[in-house]
Amino acid sequence: MDKVIVVRDFTKTDAPAVRSLFIRVNRRLAPPEMKSAFETYITASLREEIDRISDYYEDRKGQFRVAVSGQKIVGMFGLEPSGPDAMELRRMYVDPDWRRRGIAAQMLRDAENFCRARALTRLDLSTSEIQSDALSFYRASGYRLVREETAEAPSNKTIGGGIRRYHFSRDLLLPGAA
Repeated sequence: MDKVIVVRDFTKTDAPAVRSLFIRVNRRLAPPEMKSAFETYITASLREEIDRISDYYEDRKGQFRVAVSGQKIVGMFGLEPSGPDAMELRRMYVDPDWRRRGIAAQMLRDAENFCRARALTRLDLSTSEIQSDALSFYRASGYRLVREETAEAPSNKTIGGGIRRYHFSRDLLLPGAA
């Protein structure tokens, strides 16, 4: 029987496990011909965001959350403003050994509830063509495709290298709204 998964705020003691999960998932996603580009992306993302999560998300008035089973971090995601009434879901990863247990759905509900509790009416997100499970998951979760782009330049949000990115959005019904 699986343990109960709890989604909670990131604490500084979570940093090593979050860092490890970020590296492991991205290395696993890397197509063989893009391993070098992914290593560059990982290094830049660690420096700009992952190794300074508390400051990064606080500076942006966002939030970083982790999914834990006992003391083990099995998932993570960040939220940062993407408009006056919206947040962007970022860095949503589930430990590969813990997939297919409803953790992504639980984290997505938590992110949506976080937004609703702050009277935010939309959740935005993006993912890439190499994350086919994520594409299917977001579509099945009621997110609508709002645009596609080919990311040429790397950033802390994309590997670049000509990978196709898909941007999704979902309007959130606030509590008490008809």
